[in-house]
Amino acid sequence: MTSSVHSTLSLAQLSRELTGRIITPDDGEYDAARTVVSGEIDCRPAAIVRVADATDVARVIDFARENAVELAVRSGGHSGAGHGTTEGGIVLDLRDMKDIAIDPEASTAWAESGCTAAEVTAATAANGLAIGFGDTGSVGIGGITLGGGVGYLVRKHGLTIDNLLAAEIVTADGELLRVDNDNHPDLFWAIRGGGGNFGVVTRFLYRLHPLEQVTGGMLILPADAEIISGFMALLESAPDELSGIANVMNCPPMPFVPEEHHGSLVVMAMLCHAGDADAGEQAMAPFRALAEPLADLVKSMPYPEMFPPEDGSYRPTAASLTMLTERIGLEESQTIMERLAESDAAVRVAQLRVLGGAMARVNADATAFVHRSSRIMVNVAAFYEGAEDRPGRAAWVAELAGALRQGDDGVYVNFLADEGPDRVRAAYPGATWDRLTEVKARYDPTNLFHRNQNVPPAQ
Repeated sequence: MTSSVHSTLSLAQLSRELTGRIITPDDGEYDAARTVVSGEIDCRPAAIVRVADATDVARVIDFARENAVELAVRSGGHSGAGHGTTEGGIVLDLRDMKDIAIDPEASTAWAESGCTAAEVTAATAANGLAIGFGDTGSVGIGGITLGGGVGYLVRKHGLTIDNLLAAEIVTADGELLRVDNDNHPDLFWAIRGGGGNFGVVTRFLYRLHPLEQVTGGMLILPADAEIISGFMALLESAPDELSGIANVMNCPPMPFVPEEHHGSLVVMAMLCHAGDADAGEQAMAPFRALAEPLADLVKSMPYPEMFPPEDGSYRPTAASLTMLTERIGLEESQTIMERLAESDAAVRVAQLRVLGGAMARVNADATAFVHRSSRIMVNVAAFYEGAEDRPGRAAWVAELAGALRQGDDGVYVNFLADEGPDRVRAAYPGATWDRLTEVKARYDPTNLFHRNQNVPPAQ
């Protein structure tokens, strides 16, 4: 398969067949349209196709297949590996597909895959309902759903895919399929965790849950080994209604944190209790008791407020590694403190998430996301400035990640960067990999959809 578009005439013909539009390097909006979130990625696709509907999606797929052009699929543009873009190929950009249809009586919602997590969350909240995505509002629902979906409601309502009832997907032959437990169940199983390997999902049908208010927000504590391990123990013993993220890191210069603590090591936590306000306050009390908070922004709020406004121009450059572990106790917490203190990266962080709850009560073979018994997810990252700074930061990340590794070789595919096929295999161990390759061979035998954490078709 080649990696460039050779025929301007072919693109012109495609343009005439689309309801959407094609953006090329000659267009004034090209640079803005080709930009993705990661500051490490700077690709120049030959064309960006802003599709308007499933028919447009099918036509672009047909064009890429027939012209042997590399195809990238973009929903929100957050791929750490830059899979939402391509050098010289075509970007199938879903961002104009934002229709949301909510059925309050059935507690369901159809949402097109160009929507962001914040957009769907706001729409469902207007009906007193919610679906859990991740922890960043600007993430596209396409990518986060297909990879699993670990977020603020993971312990209460499971992964995003645990609440996926159906999807509509255009496969490599340009055919639009509805997939669910009764229609193409093999493909429905695969897209729940298997990523974008099998086609372009144009819309998702989600099960929604009643949720008027949450008790949540940011809690910042001074960091030491006892506080970190105590924080993790509280998260593990908390009721399912409480999910949280503990970022052990150097404190940014935030205006609501006293200046003398800027740069010091802190536990910057995001907590979310999806229950009544009194129970939420009771659940937060032990965390506040670990130490005098440096900042306490936890309060009763509508769930959409868990996704605050973001700076759309922010393009971070960071070396990172993700893993699944069994424990973050006193010894591991001390290791984190020591390694963070040794680094002079502008931002360095060990992000810790306790899993379990509803996510763990789903059978491991029910979806392509199989890491149901893993207890904690860790993401180690260090921001860097310039290409010459990256190797040293990456070495520090690898060292800390290696020190925390405990025998669980699994990995969450949505947090993978461009780390090679062995790491992709770690996301889909054992029989899951074999099953995915067979589904891939059935629906995408030529591996047209390879700009992803790739599962090749079975031979």
